[in-house]
Amino acid sequence: MLLLSLLFAGAAAQAARPPAQTPAQRHIYYTGGVHNDLGCLPPTRCVYPRKPGEPGDPLYPEQWVSTWTMYRVFARYDAFPPPYASPPAGLTPADYQVSYGASYYDANYVPKDRDGSGAMMEYYDRYCLPIFPAANDFSCAFVSLGNKAYFLRYADRPRDTPQCCRFSPQNHPPRRDFIKHLPYDAQRSTHLGGLVQAYAREVGPQKILFGYAFWKDETSDDPADPTAPKYRHPQSFFFSGSPTDPPNAPVVSQNYTSFRAQRPDPAHTWDQVAELCPAEPQWCCLFPDDCPADTDAAPQGVPEPASWSTMNPEVRR
Repeated sequence: MLLLSLLFAGAAAQAARPPAQTPAQRHIYYTGGVHNDLGCLPPTRCVYPRKPGEPGDPLYPEQWVSTWTMYRVFARYDAFPPPYASPPAGLTPADYQVSYGASYYDANYVPKDRDGSGAMMEYYDRYCLPIFPAANDFSCAFVSLGNKAYFLRYADRPRDTPQCCRFSPQNHPPRRDFIKHLPYDAQRSTHLGGLVQAYAREVGPQKILFGYAFWKDETSDDPADPTAPKYRHPQSFFFSGSPTDPPNAPVVSQNYTSFRAQRPDPAHTWDQVAELCPAEPQWCCLFPDDCPADTDAAPQGVPEPASWSTMNPEVRR
């Protein structure tokens, strides 16, 4: 998710950013309360109380790691919406692309500068998160350390792109109870034979999607150990990607394959920021509005495609 995981795709109407923003302000995105409080004061403004008969909210473990399979769905997603099984039922391999990655989470992490708390890394192998209007055929990672978030590229990155840039000054990892920021979705909960509990939003005229599915039954990480604690494991994280071609990602789903409560190894996760980033990384230029001086003005009267960067805090439910 960041943002994944990551990164929350809340929902967006196509509203222009206010003029004369600083670079830091341009890189604070509306996330419906998941990654920051932009547009969510008081906090109850972005919380969905559960209705009678709806299930209670699952919690993330304090620390966890998981691999996942990512499906970039570019055909027949209207007839077969997520959450998806692995592989997606009703779709054929001609309807989607498969890639892989892993996520790492530690709710107890405190960065050295003590700016916020929590750490999360989402690593995308060979194919980056397809939410940006550009080709994504390279490995990447998003890392949130407290409130600050970074975007990392590796040896296969496009020419003339930095290996590290600042993604946002306000993009903390999802809290353990982040699911309270999403409404329960009874219809999507019928998917996978009714074995999941789905929480999702579709907001704005483009119906930008952000959703999570958890397995309905509590299970342990080690079924062979009767004393192992049980909890509701996440099944998938699904969302709208960028509809531009590339990356041609109207719908994306990350299906978890080995979710377990385990402390991530800092040497292979958070420490990459210190290894790959200079003391003052440049700001990322991933969305068209991130670095306006580097992009041509959009033609007048031509609406921009749906984008996570133009989320409007005034459009919620």
